[in-house]
Amino acid sequence: MLNWKVVKSSNLLIYKAPHNSSDVSEAQQIAAKAPEQIKENTTQATSEEEEDSEKPDPMVPPTNLRGEEKRKWIRKTVPELEILKSNDSGQRFNGRVMEFFNQQCAIQFFMIWLSPAGKFGPREFLSVDSLLKSNPQACLMILSKSLDTIRGYKILKPFLDRGLKVFAVTPDVPFLVKNTPAEVWLEDIKSGKLDPGTISFTIHLSDLVRMAILYKYGGVYLDTDFLVLKNFEGLRNAIGVQIIDIASKNWKSVNNALQIFDIWHPMLFQFIKEYATNFKPNIWGENGPYLLSRIIKRLDAGRSPVYNISVLPRKAFYPVDWLHISRLYKKPTTEEESKWAEETVAELSRESYAIHLWNQISRPLVIEEGSVIERLIASHCLICQKVL
Repeated sequence: MLNWKVVKSSNLLIYKAPHNSSDVSEAQQIAAKAPEQIKENTTQATSEEEEDSEKPDPMVPPTNLRGEEKRKWIRKTVPELEILKSNDSGQRFNGRVMEFFNQQCAIQFFMIWLSPAGKFGPREFLSVDSLLKSNPQACLMILSKSLDTIRGYKILKPFLDRGLKVFAVTPDVPFLVKNTPAEVWLEDIKSGKLDPGTISFTIHLSDLVRMAILYKYGGVYLDTDFLVLKNFEGLRNAIGVQIIDIASKNWKSVNNALQIFDIWHPMLFQFIKEYATNFKPNIWGENGPYLLSRIIKRLDAGRSPVYNISVLPRKAFYPVDWLHISRLYKKPTTEEESKWAEETVAELSRESYAIHLWNQISRPLVIEEGSVIERLIASHCLICQKVL
C-alpha cells in the first residue's frame, strides 16, 4: 500500500507521496512501466495514427440512429465501455498519477479528453499553451486514453521539449469513484440497471470524473476550451458564476467547466453524492452546472464555514457568454470598434483569470486579424501554434 500525506501547495491542499519513503519507490516502479506500456499498446502506431480520425468515438452513437434505436444502442454499448473497467484496482493509474505529481508542482491542474486524439486540435492545444504560459511551474495532467499513446506524446511534445510538466494518463474510473457515493452508480451503469440516457455519455462521464479526480487528489480542473490569462496560485476552493439573475443581480447558475478544490473537500463529496443519487441522464446540464448550482444553494455553501468555498463573479472565468462570444473573434472595422477591442482586451487581462471560449459554439469562427481573441492569444501563449 502507498501511504499518502496531505501537503499545502500554492494555497491548495493536494495529494503527495513523501519523498523519503519506501512508498515512493513503489510508486516509481509502477509509473516507470508507463512508457513501456504505451509502446506495447501502440506497436502499430503509424497505421493507427492514419486511421484515428476515421475511427468512430466509442461513446457516441452512429449519426444514422434516432429515437428508440439510439436509446437501445446506448444501453447496450455503455455498460461494455473499456473506460469503465479496471484491471488492477487502480494501482497502476494511482502510481502514475503520484509519480507525475511527485515533483515540484506549484499547482496540480487536470483536464479531460475522452475523444479520439485526432480531434485534439489547435484550439485545445491553445488551452494547454495558455495555461502553461500563465502557470509555468504547474503540472498539468490530461485524463485521456487516446492521448496516452505515441500519438498523444507527439501532440504534447512541444511542451515537453520546453521542460514543461504535462502528462496524459488513461483514467481508471472504478478507482476514482471507489469509496464515494458514485461507486454504486458505476456498478448500476455497468450492470444495465441504470439507464445511461440519450445525451452523450461522454458528457455524463466527464462531469463525474472531474469531481472524482479533484476529490482524490485536489487541484484545479478546467475544460479544454479556456484561454488562461493569469496565474492561479491565489485561488482555493472556488467555483465561478456563469449566469446572473437580471432582476435580483444575484447569481443564478455556476458552471462546472472550471473547479478548484482541496483534496477530500466536503463540497465535492456532496456533488458526487447528488450525481449518484439523482442522476438525470436525459436533461443537458442536470449532472453538471445545474447540479453544482442547486447543491451550493441548498447548503448555502458560499457562506457556510463547513464548506468554505468562494463563488467567484462571472468575470473570473465566464466574462463573455456563448451568445456573445462571436464578437471577440471579429476584426474591428471602425474607430469605435477598435477602441472597444482595446478596452475589452485591457479589461479581460485585468479582471479575468481565464475566458471560457465555448468551443462547441465558437469552433467554426475564424479568429480575425486584430480581434480581441487574436490579441489575447498573442500575449498569452508560449508556443503560439497557429489557431484557425
